[in-house]
Amino acid sequence: MSDLNLMLACPRGLETVLSDEVRAITGKTALIDKGMVRLPQANREDMYRLNLHVRTASRIVMQLARGAIKTEDDVYRLARAVPWQNHFTPENTIKVHCEGRGARVKSLNFIALKVKDALCDAFRDSDGRRPSVDKAAPDVRIEVFLNDKEAFIYLDTSGEALFKRGYRRETGDAPLRENLAAGLLLLAGYDGSQAFFDPMCGSGTLPIEAALIASRRAPGLQRSFAFEKLKGFDAALWQKIRAAAQAAHITPPAPLYAADRSSVALKHALENARAAGVDDVIRFNRGELSAQHAPTEAGLLLCNPPYGERLGELDEIRAEYPSWSSCLKQEFAGWTAGFITADTEFPRRLRLAPQRKIPLYNGALECRLYLFEMVAGSNRKVKETPQDT
Repeated sequence: MSDLNLMLACPRGLETVLSDEVRAITGKTALIDKGMVRLPQANREDMYRLNLHVRTASRIVMQLARGAIKTEDDVYRLARAVPWQNHFTPENTIKVHCEGRGARVKSLNFIALKVKDALCDAFRDSDGRRPSVDKAAPDVRIEVFLNDKEAFIYLDTSGEALFKRGYRRETGDAPLRENLAAGLLLLAGYDGSQAFFDPMCGSGTLPIEAALIASRRAPGLQRSFAFEKLKGFDAALWQKIRAAAQAAHITPPAPLYAADRSSVALKHALENARAAGVDDVIRFNRGELSAQHAPTEAGLLLCNPPYGERLGELDEIRAEYPSWSSCLKQEFAGWTAGFITADTEFPRRLRLAPQRKIPLYNGALECRLYLFEMVAGSNRKVKETPQDT
């Protein structure tokens, strides 16, 4: 397999973080675009390592074709010229998905059908048979993207979206996707060497992702990938990469804590942490943020509080901000405190000035990650650490 032109999609706002990850994993520089980064000269090993290790990507696809288009027939011809037989066989099931931005076509679904027809015609000519379509659980996913001038055809190397790590058993209301949670941690400067505390942990995504980072666990170790079903799959190389990832595990050098006021949420968080293999390194505690005490002299407090769009009325949530602020000032001096929220008035109503304000998206919802440096007070004493549940 010659050089691969890879595209790694991510939540908007995490492009730079993802680019840094790509460099750390492959030693190569990725090109940053909106909602993605590109790695135009990757190889098979890069593709395997990225799917296994990258924390902030949503999906990794390989570009197969790019061309100017004016009509639907141009898309068919572009797809018909792809050497599909080099990538998979007629025994593999397929699904074609099409998206567009400013595309001058009547129907994106019709474009997907055109690409499927071109693919099947190519296999009929070469093999005398064609792959079957499976919209629920295909072996091979083909992604098509159209703008006003060009079409791009990609082969998905990931399969299920990369934020589906394989550990989530239970969810609460509006849980963060795992790759966004990892991105928030990396944006906040978390590397596992500092203490971590999520006082509104919900189903546990943030503390679990923090534990995976702190213990150097590859996020993809519990799942399979689409590239394992493609032609040219190097099973020996893949097992070598996986074995190296498993051997890299360490005991987190700093403690991790999580809390929530809901006993149901804590039950879900503990079940998810157990499924992820990190339940032994996170200490869970039931309680409100306003009643928490700093478990160590310094660390990172990071959480995804309800912000109106998600769990309740915004006015009711804002009424809690003063108690949060009081707790942060009195109990968490010396800590960095981070909150992701869609409430643009959050810092003013919290009566704290953020040191950093980072725009990003939680799905389609525009949010900000606010990071506050809580100034250490000379008379503050560390209180008793939260008790395990």
